[in-house]
Amino acid sequence: MSEAQAPLLIKRYASRRLYNTETSDYVTLEDIAGFIRDGRDVKIVDLKSGDDLTRQYLLQIIAEHESRGESVLPIGVLNDLVRSYSTQAQSVVPDFLAVSFEMLRDGQSKMVENMAAINPMASMPGFEAMRAQQEAFMKAMTGGISGQWSGPGGEEQPEETGDEDELDAIKKQLAELQSKLSKL
Repeated sequence: MSEAQAPLLIKRYASRRLYNTETSDYVTLEDIAGFIRDGRDVKIVDLKSGDDLTRQYLLQIIAEHESRGESVLPIGVLNDLVRSYSTQAQSVVPDFLAVSFEMLRDGQSKMVENMAAINPMASMPGFEAMRAQQEAFMKAMTGGISGQWSGPGGEEQPEETGDEDELDAIKKQLAELQSKLSKL
């Protein structure tokens, strides 16, 4: 998101319907989650009182994903969050989480840059699919804030054909690389 772009204003009516002020239509929580995944900040306010309801709705989005069986936060993190509300450390937890996510975003950017700089595998069959999967994973983990990478020249490399032993060796290397990436 650019620094100059203001957050998307969503107004909540008395009927609890959510109204997108940019497109002049009603939106759902899933629509709001999509805006955020696309890198857009949102601000949700109560139309009548003017209260900022953003935090409440963002927590509701996370809770809905958890209720569908999508593990958004590990159980240990959830336990620690609950504990932090009953201790004096509650003022430290939000700052710690903000710094942790900033470090995650920075690490992701550096990893993508390194992959672009040292990319001897770009011509390997299946590499583009693996790269897209990695980007989607990182985007999901960081809430949609990601650096875009399209490899050298920004184009997909054509698949080369060779003898079968070489192809098997490449497939083995790719499987090992995917295993290492999934462990990250």
